Amino acid sequence: LSASGRYIVKHRVVPSADQAAYPEAPPKDAVPVRSQTADARTDMTGVFKRRRHSYNPAVGRRPISSPDTFLDNEFKGGDMAAELMADYRCHTGEGPLWNPMEGRLYWGDIPQGRLFRLNPQTRAHEQFYDGRQVGGFTIQSDGSLLLFMDRCSVAILRDGAVEFLVDELPDQLNNRFNDVIADPAGRVFCGTMPTATRKATLYRMDTDGSLTTLLEGVGLCNGLGFTPDLRQMYFTDTVERKIYIFDYAIETGEVTNQRVFVETREGEGGPDGMTVDAEGCVWSARWDGSALYRYSTSGEEIARVPIPAKKVSAVAFGGPDLTDMYVTTAGGDNREEEGPGAGGLYRLNLGIRGKPEFLSRVGLG
Repeated sequence: LSASGRYIVKHRVVPSADQAAYPEAPPKDAVPVRSQTADARTDMTGVFKRRRHSYNPAVGRRPISSPDTFLDNEFKGGDMAAELMADYRCHTGEGPLWNPMEGRLYWGDIPQGRLFRLNPQTRAHEQFYDGRQVGGFTIQSDGSLLLFMDRCSVAILRDGAVEFLVDELPDQLNNRFNDVIADPAGRVFCGTMPTATRKATLYRMDTDGSLTTLLEGVGLCNGLGFTPDLRQMYFTDTVERKIYIFDYAIETGEVTNQRVFVETREGEGGPDGMTVDAEGCVWSARWDGSALYRYSTSGEEIARVPIPAKKVSAVAFGGPDLTDMYVTTAGGDNREEEGPGAGGLYRLNLGIRGKPEFLSRVGLG
């Protein structure tokens, strides 16, 4: 711990000059997804809705309609079905992230300490990591993965080997990181879970491996994202049922002027993982809400997409043109209560383009 209050990287990792990329072909032991059946698809024709409902103090708006006031959807030509791409019955499927260097989708199962990857072209997928819990991860600019783990450890996973940058945080030994995101400069914003004795904390890890505390007293740190102009950042607190928006300075990584972007209704679940599309709209997964929600740049709910699982945990854009949407779910260990598709990984294509996620550059010099 430095005099400035930052935790400094303990082990520097320097990438080798001959760092190999993953092969384009799927691994020989990859598990192919079974042929699609009627049970593996959820028909969503006609269920895309728009509704004018939001309480957004940032723009001084209150709800102006009841939940029953819907308008017809505006999605034309998209695939209106949630397609099951992989089913590992994840207890808490999370963190879908498209790897543009490989053309593969990565995601994890947090409590089981598992990480997976999918090649959408061949439909082959595999579990490639089995170890300590990984709450969130980013893709580094050299192709490795940066893991944010239990005990709030941070490590690089490269070619099957784990090398720790931060062994642990002394005041977070009974906790773990949760959702994380890389910013345009290669830093990582990383939030924790709450514990019985402490609320959650949002940190920023700079590229030299140092950690700066940004927010304390958070209910539960979750989905993050950036506006297309990179001047603002979104941050989700699931317990408070709020998505916040901050002013964001790309030069320093500082976030200021916190205000509420969306506050969800009590009894409709909590906002979880999120992403931002190319139009600047926010897509938020709804834990205990069985759906994805799309919000306009002013915080108005403009679409709701049902998913066949109660606990919808996260969403990410992927594919060669970033129009595929990958959705993770939780509850695969209790489908009787959590829904027939709980714990599966799904894909949608609504004809909406996403934005590329940024690559982290922590510990790479």
